[in-house]
Amino acid sequence: MNDVSTRLLDSYRDFLAFVERRVGDRALAEDILQDAFVKSIERGEDVRDGEAAVAWFYRLLRNAVIDHHRRSGVRGRALEAFAKEMGEATEPAPELERVICSCIAQIAETLKPDYATAIRRVELENVPVNAFAAEAGITANNAAVRVFRAREALRKQVKAACSTCAEHGCVDCTCAS
Repeated sequence: MNDVSTRLLDSYRDFLAFVERRVGDRALAEDILQDAFVKSIERGEDVRDGEAAVAWFYRLLRNAVIDHHRRSGVRGRALEAFAKEMGEATEPAPELERVICSCIAQIAETLKPDYATAIRRVELENVPVNAFAAEAGITANNAAVRVFRAREALRKQVKAACSTCAEHGCVDCTCAS
């Protein structure tokens, strides 16, 4: 092990405290720190001096924390959009629900498996997003994003399979799917 690596490993606790203060979660801080160590191994050949390595690593950690917050902001906005969409959604009348094209369920099964499962559980079986997240072993935010993306993929597939239904709503199940 070279001097740079030894110096970085000796500062592990300081690095962890630095990141944890900025993200507020020890497990998340450990993940970010671990990723930064991997990056340091990939890029560490450029740093020769142990003291310079510590300063360089703090910059790497600062950038990793900034990137984390940016990604969290994107996820948060997607979740807010989904929550707004769900808040504005209304239940269709029972008679209209019977008329909805059964080909939608068939088209949903042509999506990638994660999306097909999300559509089936959340949209067709009315499982709450939080319950779906627990079943899938993912976070509620991840589940909300997955459902959003699955809807987008389904919308594209419906348009490709039956453009009339996609534009005007299903009125009859005579489309070829």
